[in-house]
Formats: sequence, C-alpha cells, structure tokens
Amino acid sequence: MTIAAHDKDAYLTELETEILETGRDGSHFFAVTADTILYAEGGGQPCDRGTLGGSAVLDVQQVDGVIRHMLDGPVDLGPTRMELDWERRYDHMQQHTGQHLLTAVAADVFGWKTTAFHLGERVSDIELDTPDLGANELRRLEEAVNSEIPAGRTIRARRVSRDQYNGLAVRTRGLPDGHTGDIRLVEIEGVDLNTCGGTHLRSTAELGSLCLLDTERLRGGTRIFFITGGRVRTRMAEHEARTARLRQALDASNDQLIDEAERREAQLRSLSKKLRSVMNELAGLEAARLASLSQRLIAAHWEDRDMPFLQTVARNLVVEAPRTVALLTAGADDDGVFLIATGSNAGLEVSELGRAIAEILGGRGGGHGSIFQGKATRLDRREEALGLLETV
Repeated sequence: MTIAAHDKDAYLTELETEILETGRDGSHFFAVTADTILYAEGGGQPCDRGTLGGSAVLDVQQVDGVIRHMLDGPVDLGPTRMELDWERRYDHMQQHTGQHLLTAVAADVFGWKTTAFHLGERVSDIELDTPDLGANELRRLEEAVNSEIPAGRTIRARRVSRDQYNGLAVRTRGLPDGHTGDIRLVEIEGVDLNTCGGTHLRSTAELGSLCLLDTERLRGGTRIFFITGGRVRTRMAEHEARTARLRQALDASNDQLIDEAERREAQLRSLSKKLRSVMNELAGLEAARLASLSQRLIAAHWEDRDMPFLQTVARNLVVEAPRTVALLTAGADDDGVFLIATGSNAGLEVSELGRAIAEILGGRGGGHGSIFQGKATRLDRREEALGLLETV
C-alpha cells in the first residue's frame, strides 16, 4: 500500500480490502491490511476508529512504515470489510481544517506564526509565536477567520515531487526527518498551501463557524484554544443547559446570574467568617473545660469538628494547663483527624510518639516539639492510642 484510501478520498466510510498480516502488540490484537480508510495517528491528529472484520478498531498506528489496526479481538487473514466511525472522522476533519484556516489567517493577517497544533477530544489548540494576545486581538482574529468560512473555499489534497515542492510557496513547519518520495500538500483555495498528511473537508463552508475560547502563555508564545464545526453547537447546547440550571438554582435571569452569584459568594464569605469566630470561641470554651479537669492526660473527641478546631483547642489548652498531654480527635471512625499536644511542663517531645499513635489510628501525620497532627482511618482505636500515652 503506497497511498491509503483515506488519503485519496477522506469521505469514504466503507472499504472492501484484505488482511495481509495479524499478530499481537502488547495486550491487543493487530491487523495489517492491503488498504485502509482509517487514519493512523500523526501530525497532531488522533487516529480514526471503526471496525475490521467485525472486530472494533481501538487504535491505528504506523509502525516502521506499516499501518497497524489495533483490535479488540482476533481476525482471519483474507478478504474483509472495513467500516469507519464517520462521526469521529468528520469531527477531526472539521477541527484539522479549522486549524489550517486559523493558522493561515493568523500568519497572513496578523503576522503570527503557528509553532504547534493539538487536536483534543473536546477542545483543540495551536501555539503562536507571539508572547501576548489580548481579548481585542483574539476577537479580531476570530472575526477574520470566520469571514473566510462562508466563502466556501475549495480544499484539495495533492502530491508533488521534491523539485515541484521547492518551487512553491508552501507553509510548513518542516518535513519529517528522513522523508523521501512525494510530498502531500493540502490547499485552501486562495488562502493556504500546507504540508499535511491529515484528513480535511472539501470546503470551508463545512466548518460553519470557528470560536476562539481562551489563551495561555507558553514557552514564550501563546496557546489558543478553539472549536469549530459540530463542536460549536455541542458547546452551545451544554452552555444553555448549564445556564438553565443556574437560573433555577439562583432564581435569576441570564442577565442577573453573575450579580446574584457574586452577591451569594459575598454572603457566604461573611457567614464563614462569623462561623469561624463562633467556632474559635467554642474551641476556647472546650479548652477551658478540659483544663478544669486538672488531669495530666486528656482525651476528647468531636464527630462534627475539623482540624482547625482541634488546633485552636490545643493552643488554648496547653496554655491553661502546661502539664497536660492531650489526644484530640474529630470526624468519623474511618475518616477523621487527630492531634497530640503537650504543655510546656509536660516534659514530652511528640515526634516519635506521634508516629506510633498514627500507626495505631491507621493514619499518618507529622509534627515536632509540642504538636503532632494527621489523618486517621481507625479512630475506633482511640482507647488503644490513649493506653500508649499513659505509659510515657
């Protein structure tokens, strides 16, 4: 096989071919065919999927120049039928074609060169050699790209010799190392001529629209995240469903959602601050209660408290009762926290002891001096831990 069927016609969805070789690659079966409509991963584009002889094609990779179809089960040598997962393929064609158009406009209109491309499952991205891209520039780029889409510019793939290639104005990030033979070019009529082995649409009109979603600085350049084709409609539907839930949850119209969310966030911050103040006051009272017991060894457990509460109790307790050694715990038996605290006159350093207590409580933690704290999964063994403390 020199030129695959998908290279000749990216819109083929079925193919009668022949299985020439089978084998195992790790945990998967694989098959090599006389021809294929399934694109092997490469050039920033994921592989196609489909079926071969009734087995699901899980991956398609080129290994030492041979295309291997990774399968979920064995197949027999000889004539067979191959079918393509068209929905996945068409989505890839839209995203890859959109990338070509985006790259061309970014370079020709704005002077920004593309240095990398990645086609993701939900969002794709390109990297541009500009260190910063503001919101206004992003919108201008998006408008420039979308102005080319409805023109319905024809998209064609062709192969040229090295001599022909050298005489053409081709946009490229370079040929693969060791490349020999003809060079495949993809052309968007009047806009772009690019080296590429991927699958593409027949016309820019099939993109529908292209949306630039976000940017991030990366390696001295800027990464732009984008979607095009059917992904635009899918994302819009997701946003509408999410917005509908927010309207119901916040009891607000679309225009009021942000203000209402910010108002509730401020209210929660205020309530959280008040709650923490109350909890600190309660922790102080608990510390005073424990100190009043006048015991050297103190143990206390709260089911509905957290580590900050234990820390506040401990800080107050060791001040009021400097001879105290305390084992404080909180939470469920299988998902809790613990803290060991010693007063300044207790004469006990807790680092080694804390590790032993942590092992008993099925957890781990850290500390030195007068405090050791951590998480625990066996708080039901508190009495055993307390027994160890009684021996020191």
